[in-house]
Amino acid sequence: MLLFIFRRLLHGILILAGVALTVFVLFQVLPGDPVALLAGQRSDVATRAAIAADLGLDQPVPVQLAGYLNDVSPLGVHPRDSAGTARYGGVALLPLGGQRALVLKKPYLRRSFQSNKDVLDILLDHFTGTVWLALAAMLLAAVLGIGFGVVAALKAHTWLDRALLTVSVLGISVPSFVAGILIAMAFGFYWSHWTGLNLTGQLFETDPFTAEPHVVLRNLLLPAFALGVRPLAVIVQLTRSAMLEVLSQDFIRTARAKGLSYPRTVWHHALQNALNPVVTAVSGWLASLMAGAFFIEFIFNWKGLGTVTLRAVENLDFPVVMGSTLFVAFLFVVINIAVDVLYAVLDPRVKLG
Repeated sequence: MLLFIFRRLLHGILILAGVALTVFVLFQVLPGDPVALLAGQRSDVATRAAIAADLGLDQPVPVQLAGYLNDVSPLGVHPRDSAGTARYGGVALLPLGGQRALVLKKPYLRRSFQSNKDVLDILLDHFTGTVWLALAAMLLAAVLGIGFGVVAALKAHTWLDRALLTVSVLGISVPSFVAGILIAMAFGFYWSHWTGLNLTGQLFETDPFTAEPHVVLRNLLLPAFALGVRPLAVIVQLTRSAMLEVLSQDFIRTARAKGLSYPRTVWHHALQNALNPVVTAVSGWLASLMAGAFFIEFIFNWKGLGTVTLRAVENLDFPVVMGSTLFVAFLFVVINIAVDVLYAVLDPRVKLG
């Protein structure tokens, strides 16, 4: 298993390197001039040149690319004086001559063009909101999806089964941002006086009188439901198929022949054996939900990675957009490795090669 994880980590490093190269090249060809945006319309040539030099945008593109890859890599070549290594939070490992050394550090995602804050600090500040949203959406999708899937399997080929399958197909077909807009308008605007839900809001809000933060769970319901519609529909169909397959096997008939009650047979034998593919799907969807949350966060004005990234796109804040892309890619790599290991633990038939 350790060899498998090591190989997947190497594969993940290659993926992250490809993502870094792709996003860098992409933002080189996109229209827009961040220097002009920061300097303003009435700035002179000297001011723009100073801003370009400070951001490193006056260098040739290959030099900019090499510097960017050197910054985002955990191993980079940097000055080994205390100020140089402290900037990247690293430790000099190997002197390379002169004042430079091979440094082990945390990835440096540059600084925001707009706020001049460290991009990693900006992403970590908004990461919590995205995590809570993705976990709530996945929990909602898993609980409702498994429940509806079991009901559909037990009532197979009835009107209830056909109704659940129809709704699940609709849920898979509708894009998340379309479902988000419809859910926000219906339950957060037109029917808000009945639902008591807000169109926008945060999980943690500050009390205007005591100035203390408190949790407002109802603000999480609509964005979590909008984000969880597609995995909910997938889990319904997956659970139904797995349950029908398990219910037709011999050990279920043997359990019933020995006098075991039907509810106990379903919940303690059939469902447990049918949950392996469902658990794998739930785990795999978590990374997708964190990426898919971008538009949902923007619709509901939720403080998360999606909101800060889309605003950075509007303001041509390229370091934030590039850092967010790499951050999400890193999450995909880590979660996918964890899912593969979890699948092997849950199903002894799976061997990690």
